[in-house]
Amino acid sequence: MSGESVMQSFAPTQLKQVAMPQAGVGAPKRLVVLGATGSIGRSCARVVAEAPGRFAVVAVAGGRNGEALARSALELGASFAALADPAGYAELKAGVAGSGVEIACGPEAVVEAALRDADLVVSAIVGAAGLAPTYAAISAGRAVALANKETLVCAGEAVTAAARRSGARLLPVDSEHNAIFQAMGGRDPATIVKMTITASGGPFRQWSVERIANATRAEALAHPNWAMGPKVTIDSASLMNKGL
Repeated sequence: MSGESVMQSFAPTQLKQVAMPQAGVGAPKRLVVLGATGSIGRSCARVVAEAPGRFAVVAVAGGRNGEALARSALELGASFAALADPAGYAELKAGVAGSGVEIACGPEAVVEAALRDADLVVSAIVGAAGLAPTYAAISAGRAVALANKETLVCAGEAVTAAARRSGARLLPVDSEHNAIFQAMGGRDPATIVKMTITASGGPFRQWSVERIANATRAEALAHPNWAMGPKVTIDSASLMNKGL
């Protein structure tokens, strides 16, 4: 994907309007964290922990690790936890037993989490699985902190059109598109001819082209700087994340 295409995908969202809505004077901002068990979700949890009284997490959602999602729900004080894969229901149920946390499983449960009453929905589900709940939140007029690139890659035109209709605000928070957003500095995307995205350095940074051509899956997964899931790590090693 070209730099111009990336710019165009953001253009309709009116990203300069990124201030979080006010939940009331002195009231904590209500958050929904989609992808709570992933690296971005865990980073979000650290931000919440380091700012006591500023945020209240109303719902969390995860993919298939019921045990991890239960820990996240309890740590963040969420009242609702949704797991996309029903196979993890028993672990989730056992993990929150006696806590009063409401739980549900299946893709529709994740959409339900996205629609809980909140000031900001953090969209950090990896891959196309994040599209449906993110689209639901945007259609409902929620402010969305978007860390899921694939939502715009898969359906950028539909998502940004929904944001215009509902008045939802999209705030790019993942590394590459947040850097692009900051570099734009509120400029009209039509005035930008070219942007260069740099890389922090994956496992192949010092490798020759010939050596990379023979790289194994295990070598591609050996990222020197970050501990991420396999999909994101492979994307990083191949620079596919920059294309996204």
